[in-house]
Amino acid sequence: MKNILVTGGAGYIGSHVAKKLAEAGFNVIVLDNLSKGHREAVLKGKLIVGDLADVDLLDRIMKEEGIEGVIHLAADSLVGESMEKPGKYYRNNVANGINLLEAMVNNGVEYIVFSSTAAVYGEPEEIPITESHPANPENTYGESKLFFEKILKRYDEIYNLRYVSLRYFNAAGADLSGQIGEAHDPETHLIPIVLEKALGVREKLYIFGADYPTKDGTCIRDYIHVEDLADAHILAIEALAAGLESRIYNLGNGEGYSVREVIEAAEEVTGKKIEAEIAGRRAGDPAVLVASSEKIKKELGWKPLYPDLKTIIESAWRWHKGGGFDGND
Repeated sequence: MKNILVTGGAGYIGSHVAKKLAEAGFNVIVLDNLSKGHREAVLKGKLIVGDLADVDLLDRIMKEEGIEGVIHLAADSLVGESMEKPGKYYRNNVANGINLLEAMVNNGVEYIVFSSTAAVYGEPEEIPITESHPANPENTYGESKLFFEKILKRYDEIYNLRYVSLRYFNAAGADLSGQIGEAHDPETHLIPIVLEKALGVREKLYIFGADYPTKDGTCIRDYIHVEDLADAHILAIEALAAGLESRIYNLGNGEGYSVREVIEAAEEVTGKKIEAEIAGRRAGDPAVLVASSEKIKKELGWKPLYPDLKTIIESAWRWHKGGGFDGND
């Protein structure tokens, strides 16, 4: 049984990854500072409350837990905030990530799966976006993730520290058992915001821009079920453990849905009328973001099991109706 460290494993995606990892037979150690994560989201494995800024703690974890591989999800991820507080994003997403890599190198840990983002691409030049698409991030968040990908490449060259970088598109949905789901404060993701409006806990729902060159004027995004996303991490860590060389993969469904289509699907799922107001475009919002995930399908055999938008929303709705998490830790 391999000992795998999951940083940010009490967060939305991290908690789903940690659960699946344990179910796949790995021994899971979660490191999370609980600034955005939830203690009750760690259903399996050992939780260590701490921060990537703490280099002594990282070294101790590597030694005492006998860590053999890492899945690195801990990060700040709000695009708007990243443009207001760039230092916070470079510190947490880049400098603290280097602390993690140094601890790995110093303790002979040989591979890492990195949680990257479609934001590294910036405004798309072609749809669907492949891994060879130019990386020109338009915000500090995307840039911080791209910086770290470049650092990983250098650490591989120098230390033979192998990595898989997973560039996520829009993660959505909830654990099918209903035990864990998406709970951010503030919430910035469309599907939970729409469902909060359906539940009556959100007063206003805004569509940011209805004049895009798309079928209904609203932005189109590629939504991937968090369970499918988690499965890709398991495949990646297993492949690295078996000797896979470093590479980058997109993770999406290859199918785009507009904001209006998401709202309409949520109305069908919830049986409620969901009113939305049109607001101005947000700076840096591309009209269409849709992934090509053919590379990871071909090389690792990944296949999304829940690509249907209504299935994604239904799983999220079950979790939100159940009340979510009570506290923030």
